Amino acid sequence: MTNWSNTHVLILGAARQGIALARWLSRHGSHVTLNDSRSADELSSARASLADTNVTWAVGGHQLELLDNTDVLCLSGGIPMTLPIVQEAVKRGIPLSNDSQIFMEVTPCKTIGITGSAGKTTTTTLVGEMAKKGRGQGTEDNKTSVYVGGNIGDPLINYVDGMTTDDIAVLELSSFQLDQMTISPNIAAVLNITPNHLDRHGTMEAYTAAKARILEYQTKEDTAVLGRDDSGAWDLRVKVKGSLFTFSLHDLEEGLNGAYLHDGLLNLRDGNAYLPLLLREKIQLRGDHNVANVLAAFTIGHAAGFKLDDMLEAVEEFRGVPHRLELVRELNGVRWYNDSIATAPERAMAAIHAFDEPIVLMLGGRDKNLPWGDIAKLICERVDHLVVFGEAADMIQKTVSAAGGERGVDIHRAETLKEAVILAANVASAGDVVLLSPGGTSYDAFKDFEERGECFRKWVQELS
Repeated sequence: MTNWSNTHVLILGAARQGIALARWLSRHGSHVTLNDSRSADELSSARASLADTNVTWAVGGHQLELLDNTDVLCLSGGIPMTLPIVQEAVKRGIPLSNDSQIFMEVTPCKTIGITGSAGKTTTTTLVGEMAKKGRGQGTEDNKTSVYVGGNIGDPLINYVDGMTTDDIAVLELSSFQLDQMTISPNIAAVLNITPNHLDRHGTMEAYTAAKARILEYQTKEDTAVLGRDDSGAWDLRVKVKGSLFTFSLHDLEEGLNGAYLHDGLLNLRDGNAYLPLLLREKIQLRGDHNVANVLAAFTIGHAAGFKLDDMLEAVEEFRGVPHRLELVRELNGVRWYNDSIATAPERAMAAIHAFDEPIVLMLGGRDKNLPWGDIAKLICERVDHLVVFGEAADMIQKTVSAAGGERGVDIHRAETLKEAVILAANVASAGDVVLLSPGGTSYDAFKDFEERGECFRKWVQELS
């Protein structure tokens, strides 16, 4: 839809995505109801932020009668499809949408969408930096702009009315958002698909289907970028309608185009054209998984037509994003890393693989019904001390203990993250790395992984 005048839209969830969409739809003549299960008091700041609009509020639950006069139901990122009001809307044939879908329907500019179980925030941010390097030209009147958002940062619906055809939008898209979307970006990247959010999607098949939607509405004019080293992503190549590019930590097979690693050098191949990019040692980020993210960004940037010099400069300057293997401090010869973004065991495994030093690992939070067997084995091989905390602590401790092995691992139990920091400090020695890479979500104790990471930083800085 491009004309929202006089439509009746119900938005579920009054967080940043829902608030941004409510404001935009209201400004474009829609009759908007914003619905949230929290009370009016809990939503006081959200309500104040929309006080200058004609948005109607419905709080304290998701009453089915709200659907009676609804033309479109929009879901914020955290709203599950299993919610009774969502299932009732589907039964009634009410279309579903969200802020990213509506943004892509109305934006005049080229869109790049990036999804994956791991690495999508780092890759999206780096692609945005590459784009910004080449988009600073022009006069003040016609200078083009780069917008980075979607599942990260500010919802891009906040800026769409000011965008031009020369601008570029780079979006991180989660499986939650893709679940409702019936539009695909001009360049769509699937980095990898490994077990994640099974508490939300139920099965790997459903989770994979949600991720695959990023490709389903492309045309032959569009481009897909799929990770070659991950079978979940690579198996989606049968769905590609336009050009296909890939990336790999190994040499690419004949006929494949994209970026790859060979003898410590990142390279790019497109048909008969071959470009050496940069040495692996020039990348500021730790771990093979981050080399893969950089290769993905080069591939996406090349597909988007970015200049090589701009991409190289962006990579050499890039030092990552907060809460992703972020060095917090070094104290008494111990380095403390914040990887609060790691909300699945697979992500925590990638973080462990990024270090050769002895590791004190902090693991916990809330489980997403994911398998923990593989990380338990890796912990027994690579981790010296394990500190478990939060809701999943007991389950993690039992799983790691059962994995056993001759080497064994010293396990410590904390109720809270703050207590876990103190326990980790007590067992760490000079030369060790203390790694917060929880493997679970933050929702047992924090608003989100950012709040968890910020608290971790604060408590680590308070150590003496």
